[in-house]
Amino acid sequence: MIDILHVESVMVKYGKSVAIRNVNIKVPEGQAVTLIGANGAGKSTTLNSIVGVVPLAEGEIKFRGETISGLPTQTIVQKGVVLVPEGRRLFPYLSVYKNLLLGASQRKDKEGILSDLSYVYTLFPKLKDRTKQKAGTLSGGEQQMLAIARGLMAKPKLLCLDEPSLGLAPVVIEQLGESIKEINKERGMSILLVEQNVHLAFGVADYCYAMSVGKIVAEGPVDEIKNSGAVRKAYFG
Repeated sequence: MIDILHVESVMVKYGKSVAIRNVNIKVPEGQAVTLIGANGAGKSTTLNSIVGVVPLAEGEIKFRGETISGLPTQTIVQKGVVLVPEGRRLFPYLSVYKNLLLGASQRKDKEGILSDLSYVYTLFPKLKDRTKQKAGTLSGGEQQMLAIARGLMAKPKLLCLDEPSLGLAPVVIEQLGESIKEINKERGMSILLVEQNVHLAFGVADYCYAMSVGKIVAEGPVDEIKNSGAVRKAYFG
């Protein structure tokens, strides 16, 4: 199986302090991979390094065999790597519809944009019902749906999700999990999911990396990781 993403021996520093070190992650084409760990483990830093928000101190990141580390974030997005950030970062005073169109702002294929708009409204029917509503007036779950839908409007080849379950009720998290699975299984889209919520992570992903204090401490198929001490190690040291 071809790897769409390969993070090789990556280190990121903030000043003199090392945030992550010797991080190696592969995302095979069409697969869903999760990166789990406690708050502050370095998961978001890893995602931000992939999309070029933070520079690498060491290592290399390849997307479809091409080195993308060092490229501007906008260029990385154009190549097909899209991040749905922690905290959603919507435009609260713009409508649902305008937030979605902003996701497609770098695209020129009008028919493709309309087709993807129809798809995200099918995936998240609540957004269609609230198309003219300001994003800031939506519930937390609806805002997360909009953030994911906006990411999809950029037509990613790899969708990176940073803590989509944060602050949401269990029933909403379950619905989100089903939607993420559909994006992966029905659309064949590669997904890298960063999560503290292991139930969501294990319900969605095929393969898991567990992170603790800036390092990968375990990896393997989800069923193996579930039944090992890796989760305990990642969360409690």
